Amino acid sequence: MAAPRTTPTRKALGRLSLPERTFVADALRTETVGGVLLLIAAVAALIWANTPALHDSYESVSHFHLGPESLGLNLSIAHWAADGLLAVFFFVAGIELKRELVAGDLRDPRAAALPVVAALCGMAVPALVYTLTNLTGGGSLQGWAVPTATDIAFALAVLAVIGTSLPSALRAFLLTLAVVDDLFAILIIAVFFTADIDLAALGGAAAGLAVFWLLLRTGVRGWYVYVPLALVNWALMYNSGVHATIAGVAMGLMLRCTRREGEECSPGERIEHLVRPLSAGLAVPLFALFSAGVVVSGGALGDVFTRPETLGVVLGLVLGKAIGIFGGTWLTARFTRASLSDDLEWADVFAVATLAGIGFTVSLLIGELAFAGDATMTDEVKASVLSGSLIAAGLATVLLKLRNAKYRRMWEAEERDDDLDGIPDIYEEDDPAYHLRMAEIYDLKAAEHRRIAEQKAAERTAEARRGLTEVPGGAGEENDRPA
Repeated sequence: MAAPRTTPTRKALGRLSLPERTFVADALRTETVGGVLLLIAAVAALIWANTPALHDSYESVSHFHLGPESLGLNLSIAHWAADGLLAVFFFVAGIELKRELVAGDLRDPRAAALPVVAALCGMAVPALVYTLTNLTGGGSLQGWAVPTATDIAFALAVLAVIGTSLPSALRAFLLTLAVVDDLFAILIIAVFFTADIDLAALGGAAAGLAVFWLLLRTGVRGWYVYVPLALVNWALMYNSGVHATIAGVAMGLMLRCTRREGEECSPGERIEHLVRPLSAGLAVPLFALFSAGVVVSGGALGDVFTRPETLGVVLGLVLGKAIGIFGGTWLTARFTRASLSDDLEWADVFAVATLAGIGFTVSLLIGELAFAGDATMTDEVKASVLSGSLIAAGLATVLLKLRNAKYRRMWEAEERDDDLDGIPDIYEEDDPAYHLRMAEIYDLKAAEHRRIAEQKAAERTAEARRGLTEVPGGAGEENDRPA
């Protein structure tokens, strides 16, 4: 009788492939540096805006207008930061999403299901928490989308500050969550925060994007072609009434992110490598500098936890994100019959879900769009985003620190390279050549230890002989007997 066939259990949040691990490590390294700069910019904005002697200068700089009026681009500095610089951020997000879809983990529907469902639940539950809070408290539903976004740079900065050695699988999960999160945030902005549409400008933007795509497909190269065209596309998209960052993500999605024969990296990967430092190190921190400068007082902080709109944002970020991402991950694993990686526990997933409650950059942007025209409410919502993000960061810090000793052991195992070939040993366990190299290394070490052992034994023998020759030479105290 034939043995019953068994289907191997798929592991959720298992070890990354080596190319994916290398890409994730490079991306997160840049984002971590950018996240630290983001924290510095946010603190600087709060100090600048809350120092009485400096407050007026902050307002003056933020509202200073520049740009050609004839092209509809005479914008304030704060406006340029939100609509212009964040287009660079979303351009990188578009490339990142495209790479994940065609070359990364999202190309496999089974592997993609987990982070995609987790991200969607991590956006839906905070929106639901906000909505229920405001329906109960009689507040405005306009800000339902504010707590739906995750800020990967801020989250990584928290990891860098607290010094946790988060395993690469969890870091990749957090990065993928943020990528999917950014995509749906863009869709929310495009669908729900677009009022009057200028069809002529929108048609021009669509034509410009088509030209951008055709140039890419025909192999035209040169930044002097694409940068001016990208600026034109951005300006047309801005004037169309659709948020200008849509142009950035659209152009990012058009880049080829698969490698052809003879290529070390695809055009998308190469451009992302060049532009990501600009996004993480300049665009996002400058946006934070001119968006996070809200006046904070005891009364204002008290209002954050008493007004339904601001309380809904805080609860959405702190509770909604954690419950949504954790619940989405658990349900996906449950219904796809995937078991969690042997190295991880569900407490680790919950800690990362809590960390995803940091919703700084995109949440601030959506807050400005949701309450446009109401400066007081905009500032209060910004204060609630800051408060919710800080609370989520504090909770995640406690949860991750409790597990940090285990994370450090996992990280050291992932980084170990005893044969010094540049590839972590954990990825070579099935390679016979690796074991032959390690056998040679152990043979050399054994030979060295034998040499040391023989040398020590010879030294002990020589010392013993010297002792024997020295003892008989003395004389005793009684009857002149030898000592």
